[in-house]
Amino acid sequence: MAKVLILNGSPHEHGCTATALEEMITTFKALGIETELIELGKKEIRGCIACGNCAKTGKCVFNDLVNEIAPKFEMADGLVIGSPVYYGSPNGSLLSFLDRLFYSTHFSKHMKVGAAVVSCRRGGNTASFDVLNKYFTISAMPVASSTYWNQVHGFTAEDVKKDREGLQTMRNLARNMAFLMRAIGDAKEKYGLPELDQGSFTSFPDGK
Repeated sequence: MAKVLILNGSPHEHGCTATALEEMITTFKALGIETELIELGKKEIRGCIACGNCAKTGKCVFNDLVNEIAPKFEMADGLVIGSPVYYGSPNGSLLSFLDRLFYSTHFSKHMKVGAAVVSCRRGGNTASFDVLNKYFTISAMPVASSTYWNQVHGFTAEDVKKDREGLQTMRNLARNMAFLMRAIGDAKEKYGLPELDQGSFTSFPDGK
């Protein structure tokens, strides 16, 4: 059975972002996809200090929620990241968590399916959506899409429940993500994963 790890970066566990994620969870369960929801919004999470310790130990030097969640991420077939919009960007605590989670973990994220979900009252959704998707696209993770950008609008959870197009987008996103995880799982058994060419970094040895 495919499994999705879902991170709620909002401090409001029953707020706008949670309402969008719950719509996905309901759809995943109907499709037989296992889900685990992690609430991050109220946790004390510090940013990366670029100490390089994780290169030696395979885990972050700060032994907090990042190291606790890392094994769950490794075992998951997909990752959903949900965030409210603060000043045109995702929640700062969530970004600190993601920076450290993606950088400090050395297991392959190749072909795990990623999806970002953002919520706001009015503006800033697409900018925040772009920020979150970059964690996936630098990690060789396919990005699940829907029938609109993965966003909902509203100032309260009740507002979001009236955003019919937004909730429709969440359901379609969950369906597409489930399909991708299953298709990749089947292809992995039949063909194996694509080969990755690694080891090169940006360099200009001839000075040009």
